[in-house]
Amino acid sequence: MHLNPNSLPDITKDARAVLAIRAALKEDIGSGDATTLALVGPDVLATGEIQAREACCVAGLNVALYILQLLDPTLTYEILIPNGAMAPKDGVLARFTGRARAILTAERTALNFIQRMSGTATLTHQFVEAVKPYPCMVLDTRKTTPCLRVFEKFAVRCGGGMNHRFGLYDRILMKDNHRALWAGGDPARLDLAVLAARKAYPLLAVEVEVETLEELKSALRAEPEWIMLDNMSCELMRECVKLTRSATKKTKLEASGGINLQTVHNIAATGVDALSVGALTHSAPSVDLALEWSVI
Repeated sequence: MHLNPNSLPDITKDARAVLAIRAALKEDIGSGDATTLALVGPDVLATGEIQAREACCVAGLNVALYILQLLDPTLTYEILIPNGAMAPKDGVLARFTGRARAILTAERTALNFIQRMSGTATLTHQFVEAVKPYPCMVLDTRKTTPCLRVFEKFAVRCGGGMNHRFGLYDRILMKDNHRALWAGGDPARLDLAVLAARKAYPLLAVEVEVETLEELKSALRAEPEWIMLDNMSCELMRECVKLTRSATKKTKLEASGGINLQTVHNIAATGVDALSVGALTHSAPSVDLALEWSVI
């Protein structure tokens, strides 16, 4: 999948991302890059490029270049393979020219971000490809690295996936523990739980997790925006899809629970509208990228 980079948000303008980037640089540089300051003159210029040592889906290139420019505002660059595009092995993502001191100091932090983000985007791309030709969205979860969620969810978008709620504040999602603590957790009256959530937060979409057909029927009476089918067999999910489509056009279904690349195609074939995969952000391996450069 090749995305229009203009369709992706510029997370380097997101205050959460900027704070995390600055904290990462502070963590690495501390009181100063002793080796570089001792050995490299302040006026030495260098040119170089960011290379893919394996095929991958690019994510975080803007973050890496932003980090380079934070340390050298005069650095110039040219993007050759943008976020959301597939890079072949040995492909060049971007070329740049700037001060050697800044490039040396920023190199590891820049690569740490883009390698991890491209890993998430590449795994997401594999899931998106696996659900074709079904109109099923691949969603992420909140199973992210603390304080790095904005980067990881951006990477999912680069890979062709979609973001689920960002945090606890932007969607109602009633899971089994919420249901157990609400009004005795009566599965026959999940509709009342949906109505109570809507009354408390009328501007938020409401999603409720179910594990059985009876719970599904109960929730459907209130027509929540989403119902999550938790750890169901494909056969049971197909029954849920059929029942939901006959009951309402408003409610969408999300499959969840242990979904992997071996099972995802069959799950999408059940007719669910989306599936959520925690592995996109908690288990994606980093991609092997390199920042190669030389003194001018």
